[in-house]
Amino acid sequence: MTETDADTILERAGFDPDESILTRRQAEVLALRERGLTQSAIAERFGTSRANVASIESSARENVRKARDTVAVAEALRSPVRVQVVSGTDLYDVPSDVFDACDEADVKVPHTAPELLGEIADGAGDAVVGREVRTDLLVSVSADGEIRVRRQTSGD
Repeated sequence: MTETDADTILERAGFDPDESILTRRQAEVLALRERGLTQSAIAERFGTSRANVASIESSARENVRKARDTVAVAEALRSPVRVQVVSGTDLYDVPSDVFDACDEADVKVPHTAPELLGEIADGAGDAVVGREVRTDLLVSVSADGEIRVRRQTSGD
């Protein structure tokens, strides 16, 4: 049977409201939604409306997205290898640029060129159409060879 007591779920997950970007209610809603409860069922449990639960869930998911983006930026800044890929670049040219930058920084990439190409394409998502990079990207490689791909915005 799936656990559906929000307090127990959050305790087991190590949730600390003083250290989290989520409010306790946001964390409770996410925990229960991840366990398969509907917004209506959660609303009934909390004595509120489904619309209120939907709003809480939406805010929670947005906070999680922002936190992930923040971590990704911090990791990119910390990475010894950062390769900017401008819009219009042939995706097939990117692995050699990344390997060259890694060689220069003495960072080992645990991928073959086709594997690296796949990692970059997967990370870029719809920023790549066919072989063409359609949105500026930043490919970063950590000291242990982990590849991260971020879309660049006009402010980046």
